[in-house]
Amino acid sequence: MQVTSLLSDTDPQKHPDGCDCGHDHGGLEHSHTNVRLWQTMLGAVFVANSFAVDWIFDNAGTVRDLSALIGTVILGTPILIVAFKDLRLGRLSINELVALGVLASAATGDFRTAGIVAFFMLLGELIETRTAAGARASIQALVHLTPTKARRIVGTREEEVPASELKVGDSIRIRPGDNIAADGVILSGQGSVNQANITGESLPVDKGPGEQVFAGTINLNGALEVKVTKAGEDTTIGRVRELILAAEKTKLPFMRIIDQYMGYYTPLTLVIAALVWAFTHDLNRVIAVLVVACPCAFILATPTAMVAALSAAARLGILVKNIADLEAAARISAFVFDKTGTLTTGKLVVSRLNPLGDVTAADLLRAAASAERFSNHPTARAVVQLATEAGVPLAEVRDFRETAGKGVGATIEGTRVVIGRAAFLRDQGIEGDFAGSVDLDETAGFSLLYVARDGKYIGWVGLQDQTRAEAAEALRELTAAGIRRVAMVSGDRRQVAERVAKEIGITEVVAECLPQDKVEFVKAMKAKGHRVAVIGDGVNDAPALAAGDISIAMGAAGSEVAINSATIALMNSDLRRLPFLVKLSRMSRAVINQNFMFGVLFIIGGLTAAAMGYLNPIVAAIMHNAGSLIVVFNSARLVRMGEELEPFLAAAPAAEPPATQPPAPSAPTLIPANA
Repeated sequence: MQVTSLLSDTDPQKHPDGCDCGHDHGGLEHSHTNVRLWQTMLGAVFVANSFAVDWIFDNAGTVRDLSALIGTVILGTPILIVAFKDLRLGRLSINELVALGVLASAATGDFRTAGIVAFFMLLGELIETRTAAGARASIQALVHLTPTKARRIVGTREEEVPASELKVGDSIRIRPGDNIAADGVILSGQGSVNQANITGESLPVDKGPGEQVFAGTINLNGALEVKVTKAGEDTTIGRVRELILAAEKTKLPFMRIIDQYMGYYTPLTLVIAALVWAFTHDLNRVIAVLVVACPCAFILATPTAMVAALSAAARLGILVKNIADLEAAARISAFVFDKTGTLTTGKLVVSRLNPLGDVTAADLLRAAASAERFSNHPTARAVVQLATEAGVPLAEVRDFRETAGKGVGATIEGTRVVIGRAAFLRDQGIEGDFAGSVDLDETAGFSLLYVARDGKYIGWVGLQDQTRAEAAEALRELTAAGIRRVAMVSGDRRQVAERVAKEIGITEVVAECLPQDKVEFVKAMKAKGHRVAVIGDGVNDAPALAAGDISIAMGAAGSEVAINSATIALMNSDLRRLPFLVKLSRMSRAVINQNFMFGVLFIIGGLTAAAMGYLNPIVAAIMHNAGSLIVVFNSARLVRMGEELEPFLAAAPAAEPPATQPPAPSAPTLIPANA
């Protein structure tokens, strides 16, 4: 029933779930719900009073009928008004079926039956709306994530302004416990930020100067000064909200077929009702046919399931742009992964420390990290981060000098430390068997830093791109879920690609690929009958992403390119979302099939029983609502999918894992001095 359109002042043609059954399956504003509940309960009191008067008093027919009439008017008015609106728009919908049922009962003078039918239709629609609203709770909550106020820094003072007035370039103060009002970069301060609203991560992420924060996330501790980079609807949360709400309005091909034929359903039902009257002349049977024929259970089958699935996906940071892509994930038989930034973090981490002579590993690390502490090079940051994590104290640095792309030199505790490439050390007059002391192959993806102190070569540091800790487990789960082919395509060197593939358990590797080579690989796989999902970081993988049946961008939080380049975006880079996505899609299809079959059988069985006289109008109304609620409750099961993963995912790495937490196969090896 479209009675909600009266109360919420919405266009009944614009249901976000695509349903044309006349229900408002979305949520209601609180005040509208109270009015409607009050109206429904008041009408029920008058109808119930008509029964009470009849039981308690003799010869109370006038009072009984008047009470029932008042109750019927209160309960039936919203139904009749919506039906009248449909007719004014030239549309014959199922609202008219219910309206005719109520009018037919009232026309025979049976106001109590008319009132009871109207009451159950309104009550069922109210319960159904509230239940369906629960399925959309996590989506609707996005509307309220961004605060309305912000503390803007102007000169030396702060002023509280509406968040809508923030502009790119403004500086804002984020206090402990504040909800961040805009996307930005931290200028000063340290804090722990809860990013679950954006990325689905269970653990807070520590943030410091130079790192990005997102609107709608919460600063748990520490005061931050943030420079605004995106505000208003341009923020990550604004884009996510816009895309999720847009996804709700999309339809599966199956739903579009239903829409095409729903215009014929009401006339067909009226013909069936006319035939029942022609053969039986029993108005109660006709009314029961009109009431039970409302196909809400059938039409709710798909939209309620998909909205619930979108809700579950959003809770874990999976952004689906079109529900057809979510449904398509159930049929995927092959996954094609990019390497850098997808199966690996794209960040260098220290994997080996090799001191020489009587130098200890801690001494080598302290010398290297102290010398590198003022450099912004990725290798320098990795060395300094390892020293910080290991609790190695850094020495004071004087006379720091950096030669871009080659190395650095600094005076540390009276000694001169030089660190960099072998050629750089030789240019500094340092001799040593650099190549002979190394047992790693740089062509396999290792970066080497050589360290010298006071002109003497004291050891080397090996770094490599870190493989994601959860990658191997996620791939095993995909294989267990029935995915037949898992491949990695990379533009990197073959030795590097094969090393990563071996660590995570991928057997099919294609290396040294240009972008067009990746596209051709995906097309060849599709030509063999596979439905292919392509997973990349969304920045340099756009052609390959476009070639897949579905495309999934990793780590999309804060990245317009990642969000726009794929049909599905993971707001963080946890690969364990992928097997969950496949399971969610398959469960959604199963629920839709269950709902659809139940809806079809319910309508056929209900029409047959009503035509044969086994259902009176009151029982028909109860059955109609029971059928709708069964479908809604069955779909609502999807909302809770993934809840069992959240404690497990709490241990997952953050969206950008620290460079000092490499997986076990790549853990730093501290080689003693006498090795």
